[in-house]
Amino acid sequence: MAVERTAVNPVAWSVEMGFNQGEVVSGHTRTLYISGQTAMSDEGKPQHDGDMEAQLALSVDNLEAVLREAGMTLANLVRLNVCTTDVDELFPHYGVLAARLGAAGVAPTTTMLGVTRLAIPGQLVELEGTAVA
Repeated sequence: MAVERTAVNPVAWSVEMGFNQGEVVSGHTRTLYISGQTAMSDEGKPQHDGDMEAQLALSVDNLEAVLREAGMTLANLVRLNVCTTDVDELFPHYGVLAARLGAAGVAPTTTMLGVTRLAIPGQLVELEGTAVA
């Protein structure tokens, strides 16, 4: 059975920003819960200290690596939580994430949270997701 996704948008503004208010997902057989992905190297070393754009790009790369390992892609992402230590600094670079999601043809439900700090000092952004296949 194929996965069917139905966007739920009682308002239009969120679609213009690249995310749905809700999604009804049916027909899936596997659900992947993805831990927060940050700008860490394969060896577990923090990368791109102080560079929000580079950290965001590597965080997406790391998110995709987990998806790939599970036989999925960004197209399977139905939920994305974005935590950042500086919401105002993230917004000018949000296109890095939005372009990758757009290229995958997906607009997952999304929450952005401003936090005091992340678990690893120097990390500015963390992406946590849920994917279905």
